[in-house]
Amino acid sequence: MLEIRWEEANGGKRRAVALLEDISQSGVCLQMESPIPVGAEIFWKSAHQEFAGVVRRCTYREIGYFVGVEFSPGFQWSEESFHPQHLINVQELAESIEREVSKSLKLGLTIQ
Repeated sequence: MLEIRWEEANGGKRRAVALLEDISQSGVCLQMESPIPVGAEIFWKSAHQEFAGVVRRCTYREIGYFVGVEFSPGFQWSEESFHPQHLINVQELAESIEREVSKSLKLGLTIQ
């Protein structure tokens, strides 16, 4: 969970809690209870790094608003600087599954 901040068009300061759904070198996807206007610049901090970005999309889906944020110039994510506790490395997961499937096939087990 992240506490994010942004400024509204009328100059009002806003804060909200967001769930970090996805992160890459170029941006993040946040899940929120309320929408954020496309074009808004948002800010948040982790223990070791500050982030800033611009909202590029905000879409409502069944469980909330999904906000796509492109990092502002000079801000970039790296796993060394900010490692979310729930981060799943898809490559490592795929390799782990491949090893288990290979091991099962060698043992003559059926995979369901």
